[in-house]
Amino acid sequence: MKPTKQHFLAKSKAPWISLGLLFFGLLLFQPVLAQNEAEIKTEKVKKKEEKPDYSSLPKDPRKATLLSAILPGAGQVYNGKAWKVPILYAGFITDIYFIGFNNKRYQVFREALFAYDDGDTNAFPNLNREALVRNVDYWRSNRDLTILLMAGIYALNIIDANVDAHLSGFDISDDLALGFEPNFGSFSAQNQQMGLTLKLKFK
Repeated sequence: MKPTKQHFLAKSKAPWISLGLLFFGLLLFQPVLAQNEAEIKTEKVKKKEEKPDYSSLPKDPRKATLLSAILPGAGQVYNGKAWKVPILYAGFITDIYFIGFNNKRYQVFREALFAYDDGDTNAFPNLNREALVRNVDYWRSNRDLTILLMAGIYALNIIDANVDAHLSGFDISDDLALGFEPNFGSFSAQNQQMGLTLKLKFK
């Protein structure tokens, strides 16, 4: 059976039909790709937004923290709270004084203990060895505690600078009102108490 003209036309149209279907499929698939790209971009934007942005705050917490870490009190000055600096350094000076005082007492009793063990006269002839050991331990622990206190004051200085910088953007306006009000409470018919309540009002 010889191939007819219609048979040849159908064969010649077949590639074009296939191309047409492929093109139609691509047109349908393109919005899906565009939607996926849009979702990826949205996720990237969300990730960027999740990072803390301190640019809107009047003071930069990172800068305040770094300044206080390098030089205690510098972060407070940066935050506009220079009145805290004398208090901070008064704490440092007082603590340094007690570190020195406790260390001197520790060294005195330590030398007295060594002298007692060597059979020499010491600064505390009325104390036996147990009393000398107790005093050595006492003054050493006091010295160590005051050294830890120094580290605590330093850490507090950094935390204070960081918190102050974060609170620099806190709204303190006329729309906020803070006040004390009397409060009466009764737990039973014979037991009544009176106190004060602190209330924060938004106008």
